[in-house]
Amino acid sequence: MPSQAIIRACVSGLRGLQPPWLRERVQSHVEGVDLLKIVQEAGWPIWPLILCSIAAVALIVERFMALRTARIAPGYLLGEVIAVTRNGLPSADVVAKLSENSLLGNVLASGLKLLAVDPRVGEVQLRQTFEGAGRDAAHKMDRYLNALGSIAAAAPLLGLFGTVVGMIEIFGSQGGGNTNPAELAHGISTALYNTAAGLIVAIPSLMFYRYFRGRVDDYLHTLEQSSEQLVTQLVRVAGAGRQAGPAK
Repeated sequence: MPSQAIIRACVSGLRGLQPPWLRERVQSHVEGVDLLKIVQEAGWPIWPLILCSIAAVALIVERFMALRTARIAPGYLLGEVIAVTRNGLPSADVVAKLSENSLLGNVLASGLKLLAVDPRVGEVQLRQTFEGAGRDAAHKMDRYLNALGSIAAAAPLLGLFGTVVGMIEIFGSQGGGNTNPAELAHGISTALYNTAAGLIVAIPSLMFYRYFRGRVDDYLHTLEQSSEQLVTQLVRVAGAGRQAGPAK
């Protein structure tokens, strides 16, 4: 099976790091691994956990791609925006490119767009505009995190459900005073495999959920601090524009 080939390749890559006695034991264990047989012995309760594992992997990959620093808050962006706005507002094309750069660029561009429409706008209106754009950015960064957290919470319960099903099969095999070893073994396999599968799905899902939540919190702090610095800059630019207006 392809899964066995992958496992053998991983083991062979680590073979040089293993002592001979451990190498033999690991090799013998891998030779006996049959994932299809494990799924069959785990019974039908394993299938919801398999679907959860596929969904969790897809969500983790998607969030890794979506929460990259280059797409959320490039480190160079704030300095460039402050430099461009030091002597006045940039052109509409520059603001449009800034808005498409990243989530931070979209937040910063919201204040520039407001000031371009109404040069007499005050600090309060600018802050409200930045806060609205920040809430929209937070919503985009939180996307799918609740789903990943739900998988982390539901997987142990699904594993427990499989364990209960296995226990029911065990007690069913003892009915009438006759013991059926095959049914007894199948019930034990169902219980143990589902318990293990629930933990295998839940633990990585919970770890990645906490990791992504921490990244989102860090990004939100960056967006807030960047907006605060740009507000000061834009208030100064707006004040200079109002002073220059009457002189004309």
